[in-house]
Amino acid sequence: MRRRLAFVLVPMLAVAAAGCAIPTQGSPSTMAPTKVPFNLLNPQLPTTTTTVPKPTSLVPVKVFFLNAGTQLTSAPRVVAAPAPLTAIITSMLAGPTRAETTQGITTAIPSNVTVLSTTTQGNIVTVNMNAAFGAITGTNIELAVGQIVATVSTENGPNYDTGVLFEIDGQHISVPIANGSQVNAPVYLIEFL
Repeated sequence: MRRRLAFVLVPMLAVAAAGCAIPTQGSPSTMAPTKVPFNLLNPQLPTTTTTVPKPTSLVPVKVFFLNAGTQLTSAPRVVAAPAPLTAIITSMLAGPTRAETTQGITTAIPSNVTVLSTTTQGNIVTVNMNAAFGAITGTNIELAVGQIVATVSTENGPNYDTGVLFEIDGQHISVPIANGSQVNAPVYLIEFL
C-alpha cells in the first residue's frame, strides 16, 4: 500500500513543483508598458543625499594656570573651531597635564567646577559657573578668579580691555581680586598683575 501511494504521489508532486518553477526562454522578450511595475519606467534615477561630516578643525588657544610661585602662567591647548569661550574655559578646568604638573604647574580650581555658559556684550564677558565654584575658599578663590579672567581676557581681545562678570547658576556674585577686596563689577586682568 505504501509503495502504491508513493508511486502515485511522487509524480503528482513533480508535476506540481514544475508548475511553480520560473519559466526560462532562449532570448529576451518585450513586455508591454502596462505590465511593468510602478515607477520602473521612470527615466530619472532616485536621488539620495549623504552627509559627509566635515573634519573637525582644531585651533590653538591659551589657558592659564599657576606656576610654583602661584603666579599666572599660560599653557597651550587646542579646542574645536570656532573655539567658543565655554570650550576654552572647559579646557582650562580640565587642569594641567602630567608634563605641566611635573614642571610645578597647578590650578586653584577643583575638578568638580564646570562652566555652564558664557555671554559676551561688547568687552564684558559673563561667566556662569556651577555651585562648586562658590565652594572655593581662602586665597584659592582669588587665584581661581585670576585664572578665569586671564584665560577669558586672552581669548576675547586686548588683554586689558576685557572685563569678566561672574555668576553661579545664573546668579551674579561678587568675587575677590588679587588685593583681597571683593568686587561686584567686571574684573580686569590688570587687577591680577
